[in-house]
Amino acid sequence: MELNWEQVVVDAADPVALGRWWAEALGWVVVNDAPEEYEIRPEPDRVPGLLFTPVPEAKTVKNRLHLDFRPVDQAAEVSRLLALGARHADVGQGDESWVVLMDPEGNEFCVLSGRRS
Repeated sequence: MELNWEQVVVDAADPVALGRWWAEALGWVVVNDAPEEYEIRPEPDRVPGLLFTPVPEAKTVKNRLHLDFRPVDQAAEVSRLLALGARHADVGQGDESWVVLMDPEGNEFCVLSGRRS
């Protein structure tokens, strides 16, 4: 049996705007720009991707699932993401080596310390 990871589905108030933000943040390409299923991927035929779908309710609590990213330069990447519209988040992490940010709709994600050699 084979099971392939296709995508992560992200609920969004504005799937197009949030999908565009993540496409720019990750340097990914848009493979479906429909407002009800806005999908981005690393490359057109490469998975997993992110699929943004509309929901009527706003996000109200901490995500139960979040993405972690490990850049080459954590400080530079955090600055770049903040300039794109991310915000710092406090989810009770304390003084850790990672930085917790939120996308424009409040979804948390972590920027880990720089890549290990």
